[in-house]
Amino acid sequence: MAVVTPESDHGGEPEPQPAPEPEPQPEPSLARAEPPAPEPLAVAQPDPVPPVDLEATFRRLIRETGPISLAHFMAESNARYYTTRDPLGAEGDFITAPEISQMFGELVGLWLADLWVRMGSRKHIHYVELGPGRGTLAKDALGAASRYGFAPQVHFVETSPTLRALQSAAFPGCHHHHDLATLPDDAPLLIVANEFLDALPIQQLVRAAEGWRERLIGLDGDNLVFVLGDTPADHLAPPSWRRAPQGTLIETSGASVAVVSEMAMRLRDQGGAALIIDYGGRELSAGSTLQALRAHQKVDPLAHPGEADLTAHVDFELMQQVAVRHGADVMGLQTQGEWLLQLGIDTRLEALIRRHPAEAATLRRQRDRLVRDDQMGVLFKVLGLAGRRWPMGVGFA
Repeated sequence: MAVVTPESDHGGEPEPQPAPEPEPQPEPSLARAEPPAPEPLAVAQPDPVPPVDLEATFRRLIRETGPISLAHFMAESNARYYTTRDPLGAEGDFITAPEISQMFGELVGLWLADLWVRMGSRKHIHYVELGPGRGTLAKDALGAASRYGFAPQVHFVETSPTLRALQSAAFPGCHHHHDLATLPDDAPLLIVANEFLDALPIQQLVRAAEGWRERLIGLDGDNLVFVLGDTPADHLAPPSWRRAPQGTLIETSGASVAVVSEMAMRLRDQGGAALIIDYGGRELSAGSTLQALRAHQKVDPLAHPGEADLTAHVDFELMQQVAVRHGADVMGLQTQGEWLLQLGIDTRLEALIRRHPAEAATLRRQRDRLVRDDQMGVLFKVLGLAGRRWPMGVGFA
């Protein structure tokens, strides 16, 4: 079954009325190769946050109370990082899939429209995006889906004042939430979380001679360094890893478990579907995946607290288990490249090339970056979740 695409029929039932190919987004696709920084006067900016030396704060805390958890360090650092800047694009620290090409967001939107049509095209429904950045994904997704009459209420789970301002400028009627707890409960939810879970706090566990211990952050002089805690942490290790060899390091994220648990319960009780798109493995593997990005370069994760984006791989095996445990159905787990190919990214690529032949090389590079195995195609995964009695989405064959 093929998802609705600008130049192909919808394979599910009932079929939407034929519609002309969506017009390309107003900004030329070429711009996605080097996303421009937003103009500072385009939206009202929040009051500047007084500068605080977060590293000095951590040093003082460690001297007074002892080593701190990596989860604490990561939560405080990313909270500071995201509330004080727009981190996206060429002027920021990283670029996400929606900033690379409009094709990504359009296919997400058509995936949502396909499900919505098959569930009867109900008028009252909510679009929810976790960590929507500048609103680029929502703009492309909802623009493509609108061709089929899909006009949901828009909800953004976002804590950054800077990004909230940009999102409100792009979607004047949007509703903002600090977390999923305040989302409405009066209609189904269609949820998208693109590169959201990877920025949530993690814990690292190391198998010592006495059992599992948590990897903490302490001091060596004035430098933040990793140290091994002495409190038993066997209860945090998955049962299948209890007898791992000494020296083994694994990661777990209670914050990600909490988010996916809430998401699954919402889908169970309200209906709807969710796409979780992020980088990580199909199952938990040993080793540290913690990394820090600053100005598009990898840096020491402990060197610039609050000034670099801290992320870690998502444990998709655990996320599926959590979703099922809390009442959601798992549609499947697919690599991003295969998912986009099944949804028809190559068909959309050729349509854009016909409209913009001078940009053919750039458009193909953008497609390759999203799909190729040595780019984002394999490392990034797509996890589909559904509420009870909701149909399975396409792309997971």
